[in-house]
Amino acid sequence: MTLFDNIGGVEWLDWHLHPDVVLLCVTLLGAYFYALNVLRPRLSDAGRVKHSQIVLYLCGVLVIFIATGTPIHDLSEQYLLSVHMVQHLLLTLVAPPLLIAGVPSWLWRAMLGGRHVLPVTRVVLHPLVTFGVFNFLIVVTHLPLVVDYALREHWFHFFVHAALVGAALMMWWPVVGGIEGAPRLTYPYQMAYLFVQSLLPAVIASFIRRMGSLLKSVVPSAGASNSTPAAIRQAAGAVATPGAKVCPGETT
Repeated sequence: MTLFDNIGGVEWLDWHLHPDVVLLCVTLLGAYFYALNVLRPRLSDAGRVKHSQIVLYLCGVLVIFIATGTPIHDLSEQYLLSVHMVQHLLLTLVAPPLLIAGVPSWLWRAMLGGRHVLPVTRVVLHPLVTFGVFNFLIVVTHLPLVVDYALREHWFHFFVHAALVGAALMMWWPVVGGIEGAPRLTYPYQMAYLFVQSLLPAVIASFIRRMGSLLKSVVPSAGASNSTPAAIRQAAGAVATPGAKVCPGETT
């Protein structure tokens, strides 16, 4: 289905469903409602499920679909690096906190609070560990060679997105999550934690605005945009760091 044909001589929004994305979203929804309707009666400490939690979880799944199953995915993969950065922002900064907040605490306890699982949970979800894992993956997945390969091989691109969402779920846990034995950070520490998290993307954005080899895959057609490669990189960098100054006069 083509929403808009021949914009700048190229079919920008040639939209087709991605079966892997549909399967992922259906699996997330199926597992969630199975837990609420089948597992909940079997757990003695299971409390009620708020309607707001269900809405938050549904919104989280919807954001994942919007980022990976709509024209955003094709635009980010074939034409615009700035849209690619928007896609990653949706997958790492919007969907994960919605998913975490949408899962009831009793379900988190059942999954992460078992006698043999809790010690591992405390280590894996420690703020220093979550900070390191998330930022390591952010850096690695934006290296030119990794991005080029991901854009050539669909399975690897799917794996990169899954890894980013998983790491983002870890990163958001100290702020949004919290169960007995693996509590969330207090508010002052949450502010410090998120402030430090905001510093590394500025480095990545600066790197993106100066990189050139990535554009071989992201901008395969000069007719897709009237912007120069330098302008495209600057736009992507501005998306990665809201408020960053874009210099129209810079050329590469």
